[in-house]
Amino acid sequence: MKQLLFKRKFRFLLYFVACFFPVASDLLRTYIFAELFGAIADGNQDYFILAVIMARAYVIVAFLIYISSRLLRISYMRDTILDVRIAAFEKIMNTSYQRFSSKSKDVYVSNLINDVTNFETNFFINLLNIIYRAGMYLVSLAIITVIDYKLGLALMLFSVIIFFISRTFEKKTAVLQKKVSSENENFTVNTANTFNGLEILKLNNIEEKFKIKSFEAINKVETGKFRFRFFSEGQRTLTQALAGTSTLFTLVYLLFQLRNGMSYTDMMLLVMLAGNVVFALPDIFPRVNVVKSSMEIYNKITVLEEETPVNNKHNVFAFSDKIEVSDLTFGYDTKEIFKNASFTIEKGKKYLIKGPSGIGKSTLIKLLSMTYEDYSGNIAVDGVDLKTIQDKSFTNKVAYIYQEVFLFEDTIKNNITLFKELDQKTINEAISKSGLTEFMKNKEKGLDELVSENGKNLSGGERQRLSIARAIAKKAEILFIDEGTSAVNEDLGKEIEQTFLNLDNTVVSISHRYYPGVTDHYDYVLEIKEGKVNTYTGKEYFAEETRYA
Repeated sequence: MKQLLFKRKFRFLLYFVACFFPVASDLLRTYIFAELFGAIADGNQDYFILAVIMARAYVIVAFLIYISSRLLRISYMRDTILDVRIAAFEKIMNTSYQRFSSKSKDVYVSNLINDVTNFETNFFINLLNIIYRAGMYLVSLAIITVIDYKLGLALMLFSVIIFFISRTFEKKTAVLQKKVSSENENFTVNTANTFNGLEILKLNNIEEKFKIKSFEAINKVETGKFRFRFFSEGQRTLTQALAGTSTLFTLVYLLFQLRNGMSYTDMMLLVMLAGNVVFALPDIFPRVNVVKSSMEIYNKITVLEEETPVNNKHNVFAFSDKIEVSDLTFGYDTKEIFKNASFTIEKGKKYLIKGPSGIGKSTLIKLLSMTYEDYSGNIAVDGVDLKTIQDKSFTNKVAYIYQEVFLFEDTIKNNITLFKELDQKTINEAISKSGLTEFMKNKEKGLDELVSENGKNLSGGERQRLSIARAIAKKAEILFIDEGTSAVNEDLGKEIEQTFLNLDNTVVSISHRYYPGVTDHYDYVLEIKEGKVNTYTGKEYFAEETRYA
């Protein structure tokens, strides 16, 4: 947090000073009001006229002070919030794939939108008021102590009492702020899931059920916000009640001092300054608690979480022979997926993973692709333990094709190259091998043709072939495919499946479809059954019609 605030030291200094400008304005107003009161009480007309002139001049001065304070603060706040958004985005970008995939993507959206907005609202507004109120408190207390040290000491004692009372609220405030952040995440995830499945909801007439679920999520968010605000205002109300009591005792004391010869001007000045002191603290300490809780939210969205040390990841991925899986055991929650499973993947061969739904086909790909690493047993690439291979070295040499293809709202070229500088020969080869040659002939701008948001101006087959071209251009040694043809029709699926089989890459694929004359050309089938992985040749596996009927 200090690094964030002091990144622009001079501008932070200007911001800090600008927060004090209203202090000068309010103290000037207090002095003028005390003079007016004294002039009226003493019946001094000349003095009263002078005080009125001062009051009129104050209106102009106060306006100029407000404008200058605002201008000095606003640009610093804008740039600092921009830094927070960038830092939050960088944290997500620097998070390992394993940790990133452990949460819903909508959680990260909530962090970037809801948490940053809450930080912006709660941090700077409260920081401004803390600096302003602290300035009023210190200057007012100093003036009071000079005029009447007894009253000054009494107000200092009151300050200590308020401080310790406010400390009791600190932890609870932070907990409630975190709760609001957590409920915002849950609400964002729930809303995204509802909208993603809205077509299914409407076609099956189950909107009401999800309305109730959404209303419950909204209620939790608003309840969390209410509790946070109620608690913050509650502590402020309590301390303000104590401040009111202190003001009453101060007024009684000053009335006695008035009888002992104190002027009306000094009495009114001390009354108003004492109000600045006793009412500043009830406002400061609850705001300090809110700022501290906002700092925790800032750390949550910008500070990269500590991950398991990877000092043992010193090997570079090099695949020239085979991947050997030995005694693989893995499960999550209370469910065991694999138990002492063993099999081999040879370089350049094509493997099809089969098994009933929920058996662990996608899990197996995630184990082979280093997404899950908390397994027992051994996965070795040419004799090198997969867990010792550097993440970036591995991801640079593998590619993934999913049922839902993500495309950038950019050119065809950038969607194939993923914004990397590749030579034209590599791009042309990717287009040819992925079956995009005819597709490109119809594009007036060629590779510079724009793809709309997530490829909405392309067919399902075209999107899938672009993802294949992306993998070829990357020169991936292993291609992991998860239901790569399920989103297209039968004929197109058969063509794409044949494209997979024609590639030089090692292919590890999941598919529930069977294309006669194509699917049985897979070199091997890995069938998951009862926690084991059985290996068959493609022809052997598909020889019996009952296996795929």
